[in-house]
Amino acid sequence: MASPGMASRGIAEIVTGACVLAVAAGFLAFAVLHSGRSASAGYPLTARFDHIDGLNPGSDVRIAGVRVGSITALRIDPKTFLAEVTLSVREDIRLPKDTSAEVTSESFLGGKFLNLTPGGDPAVLPAGGTITITQSSISLEQLLGKFIFSATSLSDKSKTADPKGTPGAGTPSAGTPSAGTPGAGTTGSVTPGAVTPDSGAPGTGAAK
Repeated sequence: MASPGMASRGIAEIVTGACVLAVAAGFLAFAVLHSGRSASAGYPLTARFDHIDGLNPGSDVRIAGVRVGSITALRIDPKTFLAEVTLSVREDIRLPKDTSAEVTSESFLGGKFLNLTPGGDPAVLPAGGTITITQSSISLEQLLGKFIFSATSLSDKSKTADPKGTPGAGTPSAGTPSAGTPGAGTTGSVTPGAVTPDSGAPGTGAAK
């Protein structure tokens, strides 16, 4: 038979556990209410993308930076192999049929969310409708790889256009006399005595 002390200890443990669970439930309710995610879902819509890197269930759906819904499911279409996104939008937000959806990020290293841009069509998307105008997420890894490849290609082309070891322009060719070389067309090349008769040499033209 249990002693009165053990019985009171068991009751205290039960009460303590119940208090802990109540506090945890309160924190959970507070977090849900103040995070903008409510248990009541809006009407569903779908959109298809080539790739949705970084997008997860629970990610925000925003219009002009304001949260209006969330991502509820992601799957692959077995026929087209496109990523199919199911989202939930607030009931008071009625989107035109030409609304576009874009997977974008909050910052350079921030999380991804789905941004909606309403169009001007007077007809609206019904519950369960499909957003046909979409833009997939931009992969930073692919952009960085393309930048590195482009820089490497430009460097290789510059080396091919101006290879090392090619004689520079303006180098004098062999056998070409340089300007100012003695004997090249100067009076020093004239042989002594080979002068013309009218040059005034002594005795030339004096005899009758």
